This record gives sequence, structure tokens and C-alpha cells, in this order.
Amino acid sequence: MVTVNVSATGKPIRGLPMVVELPGKQLEDATISDVKSAITKKCPKFYQDRQKITLKDSKNILADDVTLKDAGVVEGGELSVKDLGPQVSWKTVFLVEYAGPLIIHPAIYYFPELFYGGPVQHSMLQRYVFAFVMLHFAKRELETLFVHRFSHATMPFMNIFKNSAHYHLGSGIALAYSIYSPVYGATSPYIRGTVRNDPLYIHAGAAIWLFSEISNLVTHIQLRNLRPAGSRKRAIPQGYGFNLVSVPNYFFEFLGWLVITVLTGSYAAWVFLAISTYQMYVWAVKKHRAYRKEFGSEYPKDRKAMFPFIA
Repeated sequence: MVTVNVSATGKPIRGLPMVVELPGKQLEDATISDVKSAITKKCPKFYQDRQKITLKDSKNILADDVTLKDAGVVEGGELSVKDLGPQVSWKTVFLVEYAGPLIIHPAIYYFPELFYGGPVQHSMLQRYVFAFVMLHFAKRELETLFVHRFSHATMPFMNIFKNSAHYHLGSGIALAYSIYSPVYGATSPYIRGTVRNDPLYIHAGAAIWLFSEISNLVTHIQLRNLRPAGSRKRAIPQGYGFNLVSVPNYFFEFLGWLVITVLTGSYAAWVFLAISTYQMYVWAVKKHRAYRKEFGSEYPKDRKAMFPFIA
């Protein structure tokens, strides 16, 4: 049996400090997950996803699958646990994020009287953009359910509001209200007799958009196949898109929204594209550096972060 002393760090936690006993375990096979489970048994409201466990006086989090021996814990040693607060699963956050535009766009598209004070005769461009947005977010919902594997199970509960605001407000309300307005309608001078009403122009954009969406899906499937179910195993991504950049899924996401932005010229679309591209690039650089740090000289030196041959 292994015995470990666990105390709270940060704000006090009811029931701590405590002595955790792990019957039938040795330092070599007892894991941080076992410690978390034992804490939860004594403090049921303090479930495992709320717990951040570190060595005493250390800020480095210990992963669930790390053994006590590998962590440097001895018999009767000390661990610290921090309450991360209420948590929500990444899958739930993704589903809520993407559901917003799937509700907002049809509402504004099909009920223009409620938003513009009268009917809108939709142009070809509006019909295509509506299809682009609905298919994109339907794909994202399906990927969340059947493709994505998350390296972290949960995030702080309040993040669901912050994350959802980006999609619900940016690619939801602002984009829909702008693009489905009479300004983009079939009889508008902004559309009639311009390239924005040219089927060849719209079909060319649709072809690039379809390419970007399919490519985005392909890269998501490749990432899924890199990590076996229930595992945190990491490997160097290879193949379609990955030979040029570390996160081609972000590049193809950018390309799809760029098509919508260029086709419409909407200020709301430009703002959303700028914000989302900046955020994706920040994430891409972070992942790119993490890959280089983890795999060292094995990682391809000529591979860029997000934009092929550029950055």
C-alpha cells in the first residue's frame, strides 16, 4: 500500500489536507489518476477534472498517467492539489459554439421582416453564402461528435461563454445580419450588374471553398489517426498539408472564410476573418514551437507554422 499526504494550494478545500491511501499499489504502478480518484471518494464534489495536482511547492502539473515514482514522490511524500473550479467538457463547448450560427443564420435568412422591416429577394450570392455557412458548421458539429480527440477532457465552465461569443456574435449575428440584408439582395445596385452576381465568379469561389472544407476535414482525420483512442501519444504529423505547415487545418479554415469574405466584401466578414486568422496564427505558432521542442532535429526544418512558404 502507498500513502501520500495531500494538501490544498490556493484557496482552501474542504476535507484537505488529507492522507491518501492506495491499497494494493506500489510507487511504481500508482498513478496521479489513482490519487485523484482517492480524493474524489473522500470529497465527492471535488471531481477529478477539477483537480490540478503538483509536487509540493511546484507549479508544474502532473499528468494523470504519471506514476508516483516517476513524479519523484516517495512513501509518505507530499502532493499539492488546486481546485480548478467547475469544468465543462471540450466536446460540449464545441457543440455549443457551432450550434449558434446554425440557429442564427436561418433565423435571419428566412425571417428578414423581423430584422430589416420587410422581405428580401435573395441573390445568388446570398443563397451560396448561406449554404457555405450552414454546411461549414454542420461539418464542425459532426467532426466534434465523430472525429476530434481532445488532449484535455475539460476546460473552466465560464470559457463556454467566452468561446461561444466569438462564433455566436462574429460568424453568427454580425455576419448574418450583414450578408442577408437588402444591400446584398437580388435587386440591390451593389449586386445587380456586378461581378457579385456573375455565376462564374460565384462558382469559382464555391470550388475553392469546397476544396478548403474537404481539405480541412482530411487534415482533421489525419490528426485523429495520430492519437489512438484513450491515449495522449503524439507523433509528427505527415501527409496532406502537413508537409508544408504544422497546422494545415487552420490554413484551410482561413481559406474557406477568405472565400466568403472576398465574394461578399462584407465589413463584418473582414472583421471576423481578421480576428479568427490572428487567433489561429497565435495557436499555430504555439503548436509549431511545441512540435519543434518535442521532436527536436526529427521535425522538418522547412515546415512553416500556418501559411505555406511564409510563416
